[in-house]
Amino acid sequence: MDIKICGLNTEKSVAAALDGGASHVGFIFFPKSPRNIAPEDAGRLRQAAIGRANAVAVTVDATDSELERIISTVKPDMLQLHGKEAPERIGEIKQRFGLPVMKALAISTADDLNRIAPFKGIADRFLFDAKPPAGSQLPGGNGVSFDWTLLSKLPAGLDYLLSGGINSENVAEALRMTNPPGLDISSGVERTPGVKDPALIAAFFAAVRRASAQSVV
Repeated sequence: MDIKICGLNTEKSVAAALDGGASHVGFIFFPKSPRNIAPEDAGRLRQAAIGRANAVAVTVDATDSELERIISTVKPDMLQLHGKEAPERIGEIKQRFGLPVMKALAISTADDLNRIAPFKGIADRFLFDAKPPAGSQLPGGNGVSFDWTLLSKLPAGLDYLLSGGINSENVAEALRMTNPPGLDISSGVERTPGVKDPALIAAFFAAVRRASAQSVV
C-alpha cells in the first residue's frame, strides 16, 4: 500500500517520512496553505527522496508558468492537482509537461462520486479528500474526514489515495472500512498547522503496520 506524507517542508520531516517507509513525499505550492514551500526549497529537500520515494508537487489551479517553475526546479515524479481543474486542463498539463497527474476530488455525499467518471482515462490516479469546512480557504489539509463507507460504491480497480482527517488513532478503522490502494496524510502528523512532528510520523507508520498485521491474522 502506498503512503504519501504531504506538506513536508523541513529536512527532519522528510527524513521521518522516508525512514517510516513513505512511497510518496508531497510538497505544497499554494500560498494560502501553512504548508506552502518555495520551489527552490522543495527542490533541495526532494533530493533525499531520490531512489526512495516519489516526489509529488501539489498545486491548486496553477498556471502553466507556475507549473513550469515548479517542475523545472523541483523535478517531481508526479503532479497533484487539488483545485477545480477540468479534465481538459489535466489533459493539457499532461501533454505539455509529460508527468503523471493525480486529481484530488472532494467527497461529501454519494453524488460526489459521479465526478470521477469524466476524469477516468485522463487522471493517472485519484485522491479522495473531505470537502473543506465552511470558511476554510484550503481545498485540503483541513484535518476533517468524510463518510468512508461511500467508497464501497467505487468502480472496481480504481487507483486512489484516501485522504482527510487520517491519523494514527483512526487509520486502522480507515483501512478496515476501505482497504484503499494508498493513504495520504498531512495534518494528522502535525503539532500545529504546517509543522510536521517526526514522532507523530513515526507513530502513524507504526499504527499502519499494526493494522496491516492484524488484517493478515
